[in-house]
Amino acid sequence: MLPTPISEKALSRGMLDVLIRAGLIAVLVVFCFQIFRPFFDLLVWSLILAITLYPLQVKLSPMLGNKDGRTATLIVLVVIGIIMVPTYLLGIAMAESVENGMTLVKSGEFKVPPPAESVASWPLVGKQLYAFWMQAATDLTGLVMKLAPQIKDFSLVLLGAAASLGKGLLIFVFALIIAGIIMAFGEEGSRSAVQIASRIFNPEKGPQVTALCTSTIRAVAQGVVGIAFIQMLLIGVGFVLKGVPAAGLLALGVLLLGIMQLPATLITVPVIVFVIATEGASVATIVFSIYVFVAGLADNVLKPLLLGRGVDVPMPVVLIGALGGMVSGGVIGLFIGPVMLAVGYQLFWQWVEDQYQGSGPADQKPV
Repeated sequence: MLPTPISEKALSRGMLDVLIRAGLIAVLVVFCFQIFRPFFDLLVWSLILAITLYPLQVKLSPMLGNKDGRTATLIVLVVIGIIMVPTYLLGIAMAESVENGMTLVKSGEFKVPPPAESVASWPLVGKQLYAFWMQAATDLTGLVMKLAPQIKDFSLVLLGAAASLGKGLLIFVFALIIAGIIMAFGEEGSRSAVQIASRIFNPEKGPQVTALCTSTIRAVAQGVVGIAFIQMLLIGVGFVLKGVPAAGLLALGVLLLGIMQLPATLITVPVIVFVIATEGASVATIVFSIYVFVAGLADNVLKPLLLGRGVDVPMPVVLIGALGGMVSGGVIGLFIGPVMLAVGYQLFWQWVEDQYQGSGPADQKPV
């Protein structure tokens, strides 16, 4: 049957209506995203924290009369206290250390001990290190004037890092408060997530995708906190055995840096410099320096071992997603990356198995 002019006109009008509606929806989506974008990081952090802490909410809620709001408030207050109290004490200790150091330098009593003659015989860097160290011991003022541009640049980097750290801490506190609100309505939120996933994929895959996203976020969060805690123990033991001042506060600082995915070398390297400057280059200080420096890099070894445990995808998928996500999206990408890669991995192999089931026996997806 040949199309009539009336049917062609109706078809073109219908296509035009569809295009207009699609264009209006696209414009609406773009405007919504532009409005939502300033709060994107905050809300993503809130979801990550809510998903990570919700099992604790489920365990504590019966003890508090099944009052979800009260339980969520208690969890938020405790976590804020755990984060803010060590941060405050660490900030006070660092401020006092800087003030004492400036007082010591201004008084002229600060002296760098001269290097041992054996330092010059060290391979590769011995002569340069000996000359630099000797100048610091004999003419510290001249050395500081010589390195003034580098010191200025390094100071600006430190100030920028401190400002970024303060901003991140503030965002974390606000995200934690919003996460408490989300946890107070956890059951409704879980049902909504399943409904959204079922609408995007299908009613059968929706609950599976939701469970996969939840388990991946929790596995990465537990891995990050676990790695930071192990690193704090390794470095803290070294600080205590060496008698470093404020060793406990510095170890807590290592824990906070690990949770925020900042390198522990921000603390270990200044401590190494302080120990060598005050005690000289002895066998004990060299062993301490090597141990603390290696412990500060231990997270690079622990991440492949701990990330991705308890997730129904191979560990390399979660690890690659975490590392790639962090490179492309920062700390938030550390969580979003493995979720996206894990969901993509599951959907890909589901698609492969569906093809096999339609034509013959299906092979199992690799584990």
